[in-house]
Amino acid sequence: MSNVIELNPVDFVTVGTIGPKGQRTFHLQAGKDNRIVSFTIEKEQAQALSAAITEMLDDIDARENTITEANFSQLDMELREPIEPLFRIAQMGLAHDRDRDQIILVATEYVPGDPDKLDDLDELDVDDDDSVADFFNPYAGDEGDPMVARMWCTRQQMRALSLHAMDTVKSGRPDARQNGRIIFYWT
Repeated sequence: MSNVIELNPVDFVTVGTIGPKGQRTFHLQAGKDNRIVSFTIEKEQAQALSAAITEMLDDIDARENTITEANFSQLDMELREPIEPLFRIAQMGLAHDRDRDQIILVATEYVPGDPDKLDDLDELDVDDDDSVADFFNPYAGDEGDPMVARMWCTRQQMRALSLHAMDTVKSGRPDARQNGRIIFYWT
């Protein structure tokens, strides 16, 4: 992978939004030294990331008989300028480096598929699993490899990210299912 961004370790990691409620754009942002990288994510991705981090940290704490807390007095969870997204995130993953006791957040770029590929759908051999996988993989081939960012974070940074991301998600419009009023938005 030639398109790898490595922030090892990060000085900060956060989730924030730009725009008014109902039109917010969510961003994941991290930095090391003078480098700031920002990514565009979906609200649901921020929510899923928060849940995944919580689950991972709770599991680590249970195995190691520890408690990972977030000390917000030592962390600035606001987005930093400039907020210029490097790419839109397609998927994220988490890993735990036990030797360094760090959590690695891996973000992979969204690369849209080639719409001209649909013309080849009639020629697809559906009995060949590799052929089907390659056909539907937008990253297949030598060109267009997605960018990947790896952010190495402390458990405390990740606990703070988890809590802050969930608060950020909840700070938007009220959920119509919870307040009893269903509103249809026409665009």
